[in-house]
Amino acid sequence: MIVDASASTRRHGALSQAKGLLAGLFENAYRQRARLAVLHATGRQPQWLWQGSKASPALHHWLAELGAGGGTPLIEALQQSAHWLARRQRQKPAEAQRMLVLTDGRLKEWPTLDPLSCPTLLVDIEGGAIRLGRAKQLAQELGAEYRVISEL
Repeated sequence: MIVDASASTRRHGALSQAKGLLAGLFENAYRQRARLAVLHATGRQPQWLWQGSKASPALHHWLAELGAGGGTPLIEALQQSAHWLARRQRQKPAEAQRMLVLTDGRLKEWPTLDPLSCPTLLVDIEGGAIRLGRAKQLAQELGAEYRVISEL
């Protein structure tokens, strides 16, 4: 899972909505004893918070502290996650993988991206009257299912 927490996600309550969605996801993952990988895309470079470990209440603590700010290292996060997924697939070939990307898509430009190696859902958290629609374009390039957070 990639969580875009760049400064632009503070607008129109986008990050707050994303945090609500994540709280439910973390709770379900904990009950199902699912393994998660969480990559936080904010500031200058993405940071791994969780890498293939079982969901735990510690994720809720991180979520409570999650704020937005800085740049958008989303492309770097997507590239890192693609490498991590490939390595994980080699290590655990029977494990079912899925990717969730939460972003407002507010990137100026990005290089051509290859689709990720597993089913991917991109949730667009962009809000407000003026929507750039870049998250939808990003989802198309990644071969991801596209949903707007208000639909979930």
